[in-house]
Amino acid sequence: MKKGFVYCIALLFFYCKSDTDKKVNYVPQSSGNINHVTVVMNEKDWNTKLGEEVRAGLQKIYEGLPLDEPEFSLVYMNPKAFTGFARQNRNIVWFRKDSLDGFRLTQNQFAKPQILATITGIDSESQAFYFNENAALLRQTMFENERKEKLRRIMKSPTNENTLAKRFGIKLTYPSAYKTFKDTTNFVWIQKEVQKGHLNIIAYTLNENILEGTFNERILNIRDSIGKVYVAGRLDGSYLITERAFRPYFYRTEIDGKLSYLTKGTWEVANDFMAGPFVNYMIQDTLNKRMLVVEGFVFAPTANKRDYMFELNTIINTLKKAD
Repeated sequence: MKKGFVYCIALLFFYCKSDTDKKVNYVPQSSGNINHVTVVMNEKDWNTKLGEEVRAGLQKIYEGLPLDEPEFSLVYMNPKAFTGFARQNRNIVWFRKDSLDGFRLTQNQFAKPQILATITGIDSESQAFYFNENAALLRQTMFENERKEKLRRIMKSPTNENTLAKRFGIKLTYPSAYKTFKDTTNFVWIQKEVQKGHLNIIAYTLNENILEGTFNERILNIRDSIGKVYVAGRLDGSYLITERAFRPYFYRTEIDGKLSYLTKGTWEVANDFMAGPFVNYMIQDTLNKRMLVVEGFVFAPTANKRDYMFELNTIINTLKKAD
């Protein structure tokens, strides 16, 4: 009962605050790297149990990467430094000592867009309780905040390509830095160069009944067969396949209101030494009697992959029918 009460109060305050913000004349633009969170608390608490609880709660492993990376990168800040420009960070978790215990979410308090979580309590034990009770809500709220911010940045310079519309009647919102790399009858490959690597989006269609029955292994076999035909490696006879040593993650989800099968895992190249993460969506398009597949994968051997995969996920989830 206590947990539910805190949860409801947090949501109520969050949405009421959103309405209130419309009346505010001006707040500065928020700042910060994507998927970064500022944590404000006493230094002693940061280096002991409360800090450990926060790191455990906000740094869950980002699924589907070849090496572990956290969902959020945390930046510690001493309360004495939490003034002025420091309050313009986009995601802030603020721990304050107070006789009134609780958890509160506010939007656009010091900057816009911004999520501010304030956890109060008489001591660190009380603060840890309210943080842990609401950690899942906090992660979900910040994740959505970051998705919107990433999309806002993409819209500063969106592509004017219409390859996907011509081939499949769909539209994705992605930056103009992505260019069509391959365009065949039933396969489109879009790519963006990054430092010592590239980000990739591929799309193709399949028979609408191809996933009848047990779908997990079938999805992986389909990926491998498509990779063999369309995604060649650097060496003769090499091609993209699924890394089977690490079990992928499988989910049912929705994109554009359509049932979708989401797979996150690691790709590798048969007969070569290349690998990286991928995210694959098989979308049930009953109107067109087909299974539409849109996948993103990263090749960047010397770089962290989380933010690259976050970008690809954000792009793929903009999918909609072309105008």
